[in-house]
Amino acid sequence: MMKSYEMKLILCLTALMYFSAIGISQKNFAKEADAAFMNESFFTAIELYKKAEVKEKKPAEKARINYQIAECYRFMVEPAQAQTFYNRCIMLKFDKDNPELYIHLADVLKEQGDYKAAKENYNKYLTIDANSKLAKLGAESCEKAIAWMDEPTKHFVQNEIQINTDHYDYSSAWGDKKHETVIFSSSREGSTGDAVDMRTGESYMDLWVTTRDNKGKWGEPIPLPLTVNTEDNEGASVLTKKGDKLFFTRCPREKKSNIGCDIFYADKQGEGWKKAQKVVLKPDSLQSASCGHPTLDMTGNLMIFASDIPGGYGGKDLWYSEFNKRDKVWTDPVNLGSTINTSGDEMFPHLTDKKVLYFSSTGHPGMGGLDLFKAENTGNKIWENVENLRYPLNSAEHDFGIIFERGSDERRGFFTSNRDGGKGKDDLYSFNLPDIVFSLVVYVTNKEDNEPVPGVTVKLKGDDGSEVVRTTDADGKLVFEEENKKRFINKETSYQIEVSKEEYLMAGNTISTKGEEKSKRFLEEVFLQPVVNEEGEALVIDFPEVQYAYDKWDLLVDNRINSKDSLDYLYNTLIQNPDIVIELQAHTDCRGSSRYNKDLSQKRAQSCVDYLISKGIPADRMVPVGYGESTPRADGLECKTIDKMGTKEEQEAAHQRNRRTQFRVLSSDYKSPEQD
Repeated sequence: MMKSYEMKLILCLTALMYFSAIGISQKNFAKEADAAFMNESFFTAIELYKKAEVKEKKPAEKARINYQIAECYRFMVEPAQAQTFYNRCIMLKFDKDNPELYIHLADVLKEQGDYKAAKENYNKYLTIDANSKLAKLGAESCEKAIAWMDEPTKHFVQNEIQINTDHYDYSSAWGDKKHETVIFSSSREGSTGDAVDMRTGESYMDLWVTTRDNKGKWGEPIPLPLTVNTEDNEGASVLTKKGDKLFFTRCPREKKSNIGCDIFYADKQGEGWKKAQKVVLKPDSLQSASCGHPTLDMTGNLMIFASDIPGGYGGKDLWYSEFNKRDKVWTDPVNLGSTINTSGDEMFPHLTDKKVLYFSSTGHPGMGGLDLFKAENTGNKIWENVENLRYPLNSAEHDFGIIFERGSDERRGFFTSNRDGGKGKDDLYSFNLPDIVFSLVVYVTNKEDNEPVPGVTVKLKGDDGSEVVRTTDADGKLVFEEENKKRFINKETSYQIEVSKEEYLMAGNTISTKGEEKSKRFLEEVFLQPVVNEEGEALVIDFPEVQYAYDKWDLLVDNRINSKDSLDYLYNTLIQNPDIVIELQAHTDCRGSSRYNKDLSQKRAQSCVDYLISKGIPADRMVPVGYGESTPRADGLECKTIDKMGTKEEQEAAHQRNRRTQFRVLSSDYKSPEQD
């Protein structure tokens, strides 16, 4: 899979390439280029290969040289250039004997965000090798990347332009206990020494430090002292929790020797650092292997780092070592296992105080190049359940080196990316996941006249045990939102809204934040039913229509209507208002004799009461009264008026309005026998 420049810089790669017979006229250029490539001097190798390619006549060797150039650009993280030379290789038929070219081409296409074309090339290779894990992983990654971009996380990502340059700026670490200072790696001007790294054509990397002021503005970065920085490459660091030791990566150089990177540490001395010492993690026989990217647990006695020492799963793996306090040495490295490590590269680990492991990988399904992942601690030095951090923390290019602000609950921090739109080749980015904030606005309205009701008591009760009581203002409005950093509406909580005022029936509603993934302002209008009119007389209150079989008092229940459901409204009213006693009224139309209608309506009122008693409402809270035809619903609905209506339809509609079931509140001081 695709590897970033930092991989080569910090954890020197071992490359195995194709070598063919080289023509006499190109012998020096091609040989020099191959040697530079093997020494990972990709910047130098490209220039030499291009000179060799101009004079080369043999198609096979010309194709090989173009392939080598493409590989150099791939390792230097210049995917567009790599794509150009891979396509030249295909024109020169290099893919016939080297079909893995399609995987590399797909990798650089994916790194440019062209997931459709990348997937086509992964699938093309699968027609040659249907069991290729790399091609299957690549195709799967393309599908996931498209889905993640369609549904991004809520993170806000911003380039730290005050820190970044047009060079490499990457792999930030906290430089103090208060998290006001950041240490990072950079190839900017002013680095130690004046040599040029032939891998990139840039200066060698140093560790730099910058401090932000009270307004969050970063100061001018300065390099760490020469006790830490050298003329070699220094990068990827971590500070102990006490702030007394700095562990970092150093990649020394020796002529004609391939020496891998090592982890060093420096002790704090006043405002500076003592001379750095090497952490011995590999035997002398493995000096070409690399160890780097250290992270520490809270005690500083457990170190997780990246390495290509033998015994891993391929590429760079994550390993851990523990500090032996008695002997003052670090123990032999132990591989974190297959739940974390893959045949790709796992690097740039970061261990949080809660033991969550963050790292970057090319071997787990990702969006392109290195992606950021996290894994939960499931046991003693065991991490599982790897999860991609998705877009926009991850991009089509390389994303790595994440750290978090103190007290941010892993919602704010920094990481490195070479994504489009940056200031340099690698840039530092800050990120922030805005907290999900909920508020509630309650409007209380008189159900009879739709006027706002002031002075209403609103009780908000959460299933998390929270409870708050407030009162509506003159406009019948009440707002529950954050006050003095206290929140009233919390995540993953259901709430009961209880609204009450004297001479009104209690009412309420429910809201829930469970499953809500975005900030939300809940707007709830609650209608209060008055129980008396302006003269203090009891109001007759309607509720959903209750119907009966013709000429009977049985509650009508069929596929058209369920009168029991209608009575459940009244049941809920009685439950919400446990101190009221009601008169349940039944009315008929005026057809039939008055005595008959009176008797029928009384039986119908009793049927309603019987149903409510069956639901658990005490009988002494309800008085059934049948009014027969004696009380029309309104003026103009008397029998003599109905008889004068022009059509039977109008007459039937009027009779229907008179056939009704209602209630009124007789008292509001009921006490159950248990309360006496």
